[in-house]
Amino acid sequence: MKIAIIGLGYVGLPLALRFARAGVSVLGLDVDAEKCAAINSGKSYIKHVSSESIGTLRKSGLLEATTDFARLCDRDAIIICVPTPLKAGREPDLSYVFGTGESLAPHLRRGQLVVLESTTYPGTTDTDLRAILERGSGLVAGRDFHLAYSPEREDPGNDTVDARRIPKVVGGLTTTCRDRAMACYALTVDQVVPVSSCRAAEAAKLLENIFRSVNIALVNELKTVYSAMGIDVWEVIEAAKTKPFGYMPFYPGPGLGGHCIPIDPFYLAWKAREYGQPTRFIELAGEVNTAMPVLVANRVTMILAENGRHERARVLILGLAYKPEVDDDRESPTYVLMKLLEERGMTVAYHDPYVPVIRPTREYPQYAGRRSAALTSEGHDLALLVTAHQVYRDLDFSSWPIPLVDTRNCVTRRPAKYFRA
Repeated sequence: MKIAIIGLGYVGLPLALRFARAGVSVLGLDVDAEKCAAINSGKSYIKHVSSESIGTLRKSGLLEATTDFARLCDRDAIIICVPTPLKAGREPDLSYVFGTGESLAPHLRRGQLVVLESTTYPGTTDTDLRAILERGSGLVAGRDFHLAYSPEREDPGNDTVDARRIPKVVGGLTTTCRDRAMACYALTVDQVVPVSSCRAAEAAKLLENIFRSVNIALVNELKTVYSAMGIDVWEVIEAAKTKPFGYMPFYPGPGLGGHCIPIDPFYLAWKAREYGQPTRFIELAGEVNTAMPVLVANRVTMILAENGRHERARVLILGLAYKPEVDDDRESPTYVLMKLLEERGMTVAYHDPYVPVIRPTREYPQYAGRRSAALTSEGHDLALLVTAHQVYRDLDFSSWPIPLVDTRNCVTRRPAKYFRA
């Protein structure tokens, strides 16, 4: 089998490596020529993916990258792993998926399998993407080529779980489409889980992330309530999670990050309106989580005021990545906090060992090129810990003379002025 993977980011690149390790010929495709050049020269641009692993597979002849869609014509399967962000009004932005479909369609041939992995609302694969592929190729899905959906299940930076042991959900336009996709993924995972349709697979992915969003919103709200009562929510969670049944722990934070949880619930909420179905519970969770950076900014403002500083205060944010030990800054709450604090007249610097310089982003272009500051209290009036990198967990903050606001409850050697938010 010869496979192409379109989109060589945090999902597509690891997937390409897994297929290549299984002895499959993999052609990676991305519109970013720099990414393709890096792969072809055996170099990685993602922290938790080693250059050695890419270099080994390049030497084996099983991995190659290109920007040329015309080269897809000799592939047996084509897997789409492109971003699905939100527009300003929290509406789905499927321009990357649809644009990929339009570029791919002229090169489709009979018998090929096309699988979408990008998170989206139910109906994207069997209606929107299908129409684009059929119109541009002159072929009919389910008859001339196979079409399926299989949601990605990536957890960047998590080395405790073997990717091969993560089950893969697969739904197809037809039973034959599904079976072809299952045979493809069976090369890289131990268990493939069939569902009845593309829509069921799309809905399963949304359920996974909405489940997390709702439960995180619950503990975020409880943090606010318990704080007003003088109760430590972290202590409460530690006590509750000793129950061996009927409970699983979730933790509060400064806001959601990553490509999934802050975005995916709004995909379903938007689509549900087409069917006249309200999603009050889902949208409420989204509102609670979205409000967390404001609450943290308010806490920082109050602490600075109590310490005689507010106007023109200098704040050092610890952590730009959205989760520990990765360089992934997509939807990071740090960006929101930087903007909020600067709007209040503060000067904001950040430190992150994994993000030495801020790359251009669509949402916050004003921060592109800003560099990570030194990890020191000197020159700052307050430190705000946003990402629980191990370097911060291990650091002895006890000698820091400035207040430290810890949004992750991860600092053990604390300064005299230590606060949680």
